[in-house]
Amino acid sequence: MFFVDTLETEGLGNRSYLAGGARTAVAVDPPRDIDRVLARAARRGVRIVAVAETHVHNDYVTGGLELARLTGARYLVPAGAEVAYARVPVADGDLEPVDEDLTLRAVATPGHTPHHTAYVLQEAGHPVAAFTGGSLLIGGVGRPDLVEPRLTERLARAQHASVHRLAAELADEVPVLPTHGFGSFCSSSDAAAGGGGTIGGEKSSNPGLLQEVDAFVKELLAGLDDIPAYYAHMGPVNARGPAPVDLTAPRRADAEEIGRRLAAGEWVVDLRGRVAFAAGHVAGAFNFEVDGQPATYLAWMIPWGKPVTLLAESAEDLARAQRELTRVGIDRPAAASVGTPADWIPDGTAPAAFRRATFADLAAARERGEDPVVVDVRRDGERAGGWIEGSVHLPVHELHRRLDEVPEGTVWVHCAGGMRAAIAASVLDAAGREVVAVDDGYAAAAEAGLTLRTAN
Repeated sequence: MFFVDTLETEGLGNRSYLAGGARTAVAVDPPRDIDRVLARAARRGVRIVAVAETHVHNDYVTGGLELARLTGARYLVPAGAEVAYARVPVADGDLEPVDEDLTLRAVATPGHTPHHTAYVLQEAGHPVAAFTGGSLLIGGVGRPDLVEPRLTERLARAQHASVHRLAAELADEVPVLPTHGFGSFCSSSDAAAGGGGTIGGEKSSNPGLLQEVDAFVKELLAGLDDIPAYYAHMGPVNARGPAPVDLTAPRRADAEEIGRRLAAGEWVVDLRGRVAFAAGHVAGAFNFEVDGQPATYLAWMIPWGKPVTLLAESAEDLARAQRELTRVGIDRPAAASVGTPADWIPDGTAPAAFRRATFADLAAARERGEDPVVVDVRRDGERAGGWIEGSVHLPVHELHRRLDEVPEGTVWVHCAGGMRAAIAASVLDAAGREVVAVDDGYAAAAEAGLTLRTAN
């Protein structure tokens, strides 16, 4: 008998896997915080004998190298990947023993990257699971534009051929177990966010398997959205070989130090929920909710290498955020503090605050003739589906560099649900602007009577 355990990394929209038999196992595309993988192996009572990477990742820092070092496992990396460390180069058709009657077969599936490799878990030679990495996803495929712009169309065509190869070689009942596609920006579309699938299911629903190549490539390339800026650093880090992760608690800072760091231009990040932040916070701090996607959006926006100080309500929230940030290469906060704004602001200083509102409030403000400045911080692809008449479009990940484009006046900032609007409101508030954070679902804009426009 074999097992496959899934390790979710929800903040990044990724999954890793531990698969094996009674005594030994393989880890596929492990996360940076490998203690999760080791704990799962311990619960299973198995020894990790192989660690397999489907590709050199562009969206997170891998834990594969360190996991292989600690366990003595063979580190399988596609032969075409240029890396600076010792590994077992894997080529199409290679077999790796996992446990008695269990083997891992490498299948070359270029497209997401030129060297991308899927792995088929075989029991007594019979395929029982396919670890498809960033090639065949649930309801879609991995994006082909993360390596080099000049290769994008060529890789898109290779992606089409790769998913067709997997569909042709594997039986309909074989589970499809991708690394990306659960909210990851490595996915080529939002359609690839389902919870599970099989080869047969993908044959009936996946555009990569339903469209002929030219139509597939045209639609795929037209649908590609912004790439998080920190992706530019992930590939080189993974190719060099990441350092072991350090999750020890950061040094604690008092109100005086927090003030000094803000004055020096460093980033102070408040991890509390957006409601609490709006009600009172350290002037100049940015709000990245620990319950949102702090790793993705903080890493996307912060100048790479700039020191960051974390503020949290609890030690648990601080540790959680620190763990998430290490996954994208923000390894050590400069400092941290646990408590409330009263602990972070000098005595006698009032906390900063701003208003929260709904789309109905915005509509009412317009009816009163207040002429509020409306800033839409959604991504380009979201904006293309429609927008509020008269709104200015500044995606949240660009806002801090484009503050001079925000018109004068009170700024009402919105996204699709409220989280990104809270980030944007904190950035505008830190810049000294009067801001109102619209904490509402975008569907409520039409219900409130706001005039919406579309490109058609």
